[in-house]
Formats: sequence, structure tokens, C-alpha cells
Amino acid sequence: MSTKTEPVCQIFTFRDCKTSPDPIYEIPAQCLHPSPVPLVIDNGSFHTRAGWACKGDELGSPRLLFRSVAARSRGAARSETQIGNDISSIEPLRWLLKSQFDRNVVVNFEIQELIFDHIFTHMGITSEAKVEHPVVVTEAPCNPLHCRQMMSELLFECYQVPHVSYGVDALYSFNSNNAQRGLEGPQTGIVLSSGYHCSHILPVINGRLDAGNAQRVNVGGSQAASYLLRLLQLKYPGHLAAVTLSRMEELLHEHSYTAVDYHKELERWRSPDFYEREVHRMQLPFSAKAAPGACASAEERQERRAQQLRRLQENNARRREEKLQHDQERLDKLLAVQELLDDGLLEPFHRNLVELNMDSAEELQSYVTKLQLAVEQGRLRLLGGDGAEGRAEGSELDPQMDEGDGVALMDPDLPPDNALMDKSASVQPQFNMAEYHQLFVGTERLRCPEIVFQPSLTGEDQMGVMETLQHVLARYTPSQQEALVSNVFLTGGNMLYPGMKERVERELLAMRPFQSHYKVTLAARPALDAWYGARDWALGGPPSGGGGPVEGWVSRRDYEEKGGDYLSEHRASNAFVSMRIAKPAPSVPRPAEPAVATATGDTPTAAVVPGGPAVPAASVPASVEAEMVTS
Repeated sequence: MSTKTEPVCQIFTFRDCKTSPDPIYEIPAQCLHPSPVPLVIDNGSFHTRAGWACKGDELGSPRLLFRSVAARSRGAARSETQIGNDISSIEPLRWLLKSQFDRNVVVNFEIQELIFDHIFTHMGITSEAKVEHPVVVTEAPCNPLHCRQMMSELLFECYQVPHVSYGVDALYSFNSNNAQRGLEGPQTGIVLSSGYHCSHILPVINGRLDAGNAQRVNVGGSQAASYLLRLLQLKYPGHLAAVTLSRMEELLHEHSYTAVDYHKELERWRSPDFYEREVHRMQLPFSAKAAPGACASAEERQERRAQQLRRLQENNARRREEKLQHDQERLDKLLAVQELLDDGLLEPFHRNLVELNMDSAEELQSYVTKLQLAVEQGRLRLLGGDGAEGRAEGSELDPQMDEGDGVALMDPDLPPDNALMDKSASVQPQFNMAEYHQLFVGTERLRCPEIVFQPSLTGEDQMGVMETLQHVLARYTPSQQEALVSNVFLTGGNMLYPGMKERVERELLAMRPFQSHYKVTLAARPALDAWYGARDWALGGPPSGGGGPVEGWVSRRDYEEKGGDYLSEHRASNAFVSMRIAKPAPSVPRPAEPAVATATGDTPTAAVVPGGPAVPAASVPASVEAEMVTS
């Protein structure tokens, strides 16, 4: 006879990682000689990464990695601003957090300046009011010209950098992975990049971005975290304080996955055995106050009820004493006014009667009678009515008590009925203390990453990533489509879910024609390859020391001559579209008025236009001259 084995529970705990402040490094000697090495900054909307464009394991990796947020209290000095890892725990300061991004575009350049200050200081750049190293900065696809202009103005005017280069993070990652796979020369493919705020579909033709057919989907990691936060807050209303946005991001990064077939996977979760095997139980810290009606014995419940009864009696007695004292004081005041009438002092009596808002002596007598009765009843209640009323007040106790408690404690002089107690205990459901302090994360593990493919799950009225990809492919010829789908590249931190590559392959199989070929590649380091790609590009073509133009680099001379929105294009950059400002049409000049001819008939030498320069007489029409002469 086979024994049925119980499914093994998967219990995890939240790490609640606390960051430590970034150290201040010293610039290595090889980064200064023979010429300053470029500084590579991956300016991401979730994480910022900064490092030197050097080879090797130590210097060839990001030296700074921190959240792209700043926290400063209202009215605090600029030096008191906390940047990235300086904030050890984000949740207590979440209401103070500010980012330089609006979705994936930098708009808050005050925060961006604080981020640059933090980077340059911790990278060891100590030169006064000047950064002597060229800077490589990532930007969003199709970045607005105004945003690039403000970024260039910040870097050239505030930090006096010699050269700046801008590139798209997804294209840096695409080129870096192509080089790792041994693909030489310009490549054609389509990049699916999903970050913290949005996702992009970027077609690349012969190594250059086809910006006219690129598309953006406003769904990313932040929307998935917010969706998971709402789901768990609705599921566990008793643990609202424990369900924080930082913990939801941890659940997404470490416990979520992408379903290859979403609806079939949901059907599998309907099985109890599958649920018990796959659900992730997140253990919360134990709190005795959080446990509703923990398992208590009959004696403990009886003692607790007796304590509540005593507290209620004491509170009621105190309130009765206060009311009796107040009524007695008012009665004494009314009796004093009534004595004025008995003594024949009518004027003071009527004055006090007006102050009491009464009209006649009869009304005063009525109030005195009612107060005397109330004071007498209050004294009797305090002297002999506490016991009876105390038993009546037992029904006003905590409504969370069980009916079995009320039956056993209706009369405290009688012993508890064991039969009734056993019966009530058997009907009462068993409370599992361990499960109460656990969050069961089941279908939420796949429902939240799914919003990248189905934004309608969160109420967003837009297409998913794969539907947008199909829309982009429809703009090309069949031969171009074959070339694009033969190199589908996935990158970005929101592509790290297990099963993402298999899901994209299944979606491509459904949308592509029968027996067509395609290939999906996931970046080796989806979150870091953008920085490594920018580093490799900076190593391949650093700016020359002579000041001549170099492809991809914007010098200070270019900035001054061509404007802040100028972009020197390269294989991983956006396309430069100059800002054409239409000049206003010149206004039609007013007709010239010649000077009046002299009486001797001499020809006038100039015509004076009111508010304008003198006009030669030769340019004045003959008809105007005749007009002036006849007048």
C-alpha cells in the first residue's frame, strides 16, 4: 500500500536589504595618463551605473551602482540631500523620494545635477569646478531635443567637460552582445527593451536605429510592482504595513516568472497539489498584537472577560460621579437665583434669569425640580445600584468574544459547564498562527509579469509588447521582416523573468507565417550590458587630444557653435534631427514720404520716413514727387 506524501512547503523570508553609502574612490593612475579616460554613465530610470572605460576585471566594471533617487526634506540644505545608497532604507523616506525621470526621459535637471555631483565625487574627481574626463551618457530612444539640450548645457556649463557622447542603452547592449557572439560588421535585428518605466521595440537596419518605426509601450517594472502591491493589499488587509513597494520589487525580482502559455498555466494553478507545491509562502515577523483571537484556554478567556467587566464598571462609576457633581453645581446655582426672588431682590433676580436664558420664575422652578430629582437618583445609583448594573453592562463588552464565553460567564458564581465549553470549542475553527503570519504568493507570481504582454490586466488601454512588435514588422517588406526576426534581441532589467525568452519564441511562432525562421537571444546581462556596451564603444573610439572632430563625440566647440541639441551620430546613438526654427516673414515697409521741394524748384536730396532712415530721392517714384509738388 503506497503512502501519500505531503507536498513540501516553500517558505521564504523577505531580505529587506539595507544599502551602505558608496565609498569615495581614488582615480587610478592609468585613468589619467597619457590622457584622461572617458567616464561611462548608464543613466537608468531604476539604477544608475558609473565606471571608467578601461579593460580588466577591476576597472572594467561599474564602480558605482545605486538607485536613481534623491531624498531631501523640505527646507533642508543641498548638502543634506541623500542620493541612492545613502538611503539605507527607502520605505520610511518614500514620500520624500524624487527622481530626475518622467517615465524614461530626464526632465528634473536639479536632481540630475545632484546625481552627477554624487558620481563625480565618489569616482574621485576632485578638480575644482571642472571635470577633465570625457563623459559617455545613455539616453532614451528618440530623446526630445530639449532634454538633450539641457543635459549638454549642464555638462558643458556646470562641469566644463571636454567631450560628451550620447547613446541609446538598448543599442549599446545589442552591439555588445553581437560582438560577444562573434557577429562582425553592422547587424540587422529588432530589439525588445523593457525597463522600469516603459518598454521599447527598436528595429535596427544595417547597424543603425530606424527611429521612424520604433515604438514605445508605457508598461515596465514599476507598473508590475504597483499591480502586485494592489493584489496583495486586497488579499491581506490585515498586513497592509508589511506589504510595501520595496518588498513587492523583491518578489518580482526573485519569485516571479513568465508563463509560456498564460491561460494553461492558470489552469494548472487550479489543482490543489500544484498550488501547495508551487506557492511561495513569505514569512512575516511574528507580532502578538496582530493575531486576532489567538488560541486561549477557558480560564484565560474568563479572566480577560472579568478584567473587561471591572474596567467597564470603573469607567461608568467615574462618569456617574462627574455627572452628579455637574448637576449638583447647576442646582446650587439655580437655588441661589431662587433665593433672590424669595428675598424680594427683583432686579438681580431678573438679571440672573436673563443670563440663564429663562423667561419666568415658573420655568426656573421646573428646572430646579428636575435637577433635584436627577441628583437624588444619581446618589441612589452610586450607593446601591452598582452590582445590578454591572451585570447588565456585561452585554456591552468586546463583541469579538465567542458565544461560548457568554454562556460560561453569564453568572460568575456558577462553575463553567464542561459540556457547553467542549461543544463551543469543537465548533470554533482552529486558528493557525503560522499561516496568519505568512503571505501566500500564488498566481501573483505570473500575473504581474504578464502585464508586459497584456497591459489590459491593469486597465491600460494599449497594446502589449508582442502585439506592438507585430505592428512594427508589418511596416517592412517580407524580406526585411525575415532579416529582423532572425535576430530578436531581449534586454533590460524587466526581461530577467524566467521563461521570458520561451514566451517570446512562442508568440513569434503564432504570428509568423508557416515554416518561417526566427531567432530570439537574451542578453548575457540584461541589466548591465548597456554599461558594458557603452564602455566597449568608448574604448573603440576615444576623443582625440588635438580637438579635431571624432565620430560620436560632441566637443565644447561643437556645443558653442551648433547648439546644445547637437548630436554627433554613431552606431548606437539616436538620429540627429536639427531643430529648424522658422524665421518670421519680414514686415512690409511703409511707403516713403519725400521731403518737400524748395520754392526754387531744387530737387530734394532725401525722403524722410517717420521712425526710419533717410531714403535717397532717386528711389522715390515720380508720381509721389508730383504729388508733393502740387501740394
